[in-house]
Amino acid sequence: MGACLGVCSLLSCVSCLCGSAPCLLCGCCPSAKNSTISRLLFTFFLFLGTLVSVIMIIPGVEKELHKLPGFCEGSGSVLGVQTHVDCGSFLGHKAVYRMGFAMAAFFFLFATIMVCVRSSKDPRAAVQNGFWFWKFLVLVGIMVGAFYIPDGAFTSVWFYFGVVGSFLFILIQLILLIDFAHSWSQLWLRNAGESNAKGWYAALCIVTFIFYATSIAAIVLLYVYYTKPEGCTAGKVLISINLILCLIVSAVSILPKIQDAQPHSGLLQASLVTLYTVYVTWSALANVPTQTCNPTLLLRNSTGLATATQLVTTWWDAPSIVGLIIFILCTLFISVRSSDHPQVNKLMLTEESAAGAGSEAAAVESGLHRAYDNEQDGVSYNYTFFHLCLLLAALYIMMTLTNWYRPDERLRVLTSPWTAVWVKICSSWAGLLLYLWTLVAPLVLPDRDFS
Repeated sequence: MGACLGVCSLLSCVSCLCGSAPCLLCGCCPSAKNSTISRLLFTFFLFLGTLVSVIMIIPGVEKELHKLPGFCEGSGSVLGVQTHVDCGSFLGHKAVYRMGFAMAAFFFLFATIMVCVRSSKDPRAAVQNGFWFWKFLVLVGIMVGAFYIPDGAFTSVWFYFGVVGSFLFILIQLILLIDFAHSWSQLWLRNAGESNAKGWYAALCIVTFIFYATSIAAIVLLYVYYTKPEGCTAGKVLISINLILCLIVSAVSILPKIQDAQPHSGLLQASLVTLYTVYVTWSALANVPTQTCNPTLLLRNSTGLATATQLVTTWWDAPSIVGLIIFILCTLFISVRSSDHPQVNKLMLTEESAAGAGSEAAAVESGLHRAYDNEQDGVSYNYTFFHLCLLLAALYIMMTLTNWYRPDERLRVLTSPWTAVWVKICSSWAGLLLYLWTLVAPLVLPDRDFS
C-alpha cells in the first residue's frame, strides 16, 4: 500500500487542478475535452492499482507481506478447507486477488452511480468529472479493506469471477483490434488514393507480410515446444484448428464478393487478427497443466516439484508480459479514442458528439488552456459502460498477473487449471467469428448501412 500512499501528494495537486467540474490545465497544455480527461484519470487509477499488484508479486516484496496485520492469518482455511498451508507460498496470489477485487468494486460502484447520466447537467456528472482526491481516498480505503477479507471460499469463487470477466475483456480487445485494423487499412488506402503514391500500397504489403511471417513462425514454434511426436493431442488439435480458422478468414477477406461489399477489407486486417489469435493460442497453451506438453509450466511455478523444500512462485513469463502490454494499449484506446465507424461506436457506446463544439471554440478564442465541458447537450460516452470496461480490465489484469493459477486440491502448490486453457481458446474462436461476421455482414444484411 506504500505505493498508493506515495502518490497521495501527487493526487493532492491533481485535486486542486481537478475540482468538482472541468479541471484547469497549466498554460503549457492545450485545451482538452472534459470527457477525455475524466477517462484518462480513471484509467490512471486502474494503472495505479496494476502497479501496486505488480509490486506485490515481486519475490522480495511478496516475502514481506506476512507482516500485514491479519493477512497471513487464517490461511489454514483456504478454499474453505481446514489444513496446514505455508502462507508464504500464497501471499502474492492473495495480494493480487484482493487488489483485483478492490479495483473491480471501485469501478462497479461508479458504474452503478452513473446509470442513465445523459449530460453534464445531471448532478452525478460532477462526480464523474471531479472530486479526484476523494475518489482516490475511496479507492485506497477499498484496497485496505480488501486485505481483511477472510480466505474461506473467496479465492475459488473470485477465480471464476476473474475467468468470466477476462473472457469478456478479451472480446472487447478483439473488437478494438478489428476496428483498429479496419481504420488503419482505410487510412492508408485513402492516403494512397489522394496522393497517388505507390508507397502506401508498398507499406501495406510490407506490414501484412511481417504480420503473416511472424504468425507462421510463431505457429511453428508452438508445434515445436508445446507438442510432442507422441501425446499432447490437445495442443496439436488446438493449434491446428486455429491455424485452419485463420486461413479461412484470410481467404474470405479477399473474395471478390467481399471486396465489392467492403472495398477496404483486405489482408492487413486478417493478418493482424491472425497474429492476435496466435498470441491467444500461445497464452492458452502456456496454461496447459501437463508438464510434458508445457515447457514453461515449471518455470512459472517451481512449486510443482515434489521434492521442493521451499515453495517459490515465479509469476513472470513471456505470455504474461505480452498480455500486460496489450492490456495497457487497449485500456488507453478505450480511454482516449472513439471509433471512426458508427457501428463500433454503437456497440462500444462511445461516440463523440459535437455538443462541446461551442465550448471548444470559446476556449480557443479566449486563449485559455483548459478542460472545457463538451457534454452539456449529451455525454460523449456511456459512463456506466466505460466503468464496466475498466472493471473487466481489472479482472483481466488480475488473472494475467497470477497466470490464471489457483491452489490445487492439496493446497500445496498453485496450479494451472484447464479452465484457463478453454476460456482463452474459446475467446480466440469468438474473435475469429466476430471478424468473419464483419466481412460477411454486408452480404447477409444488404439493407443495413455498414459504411
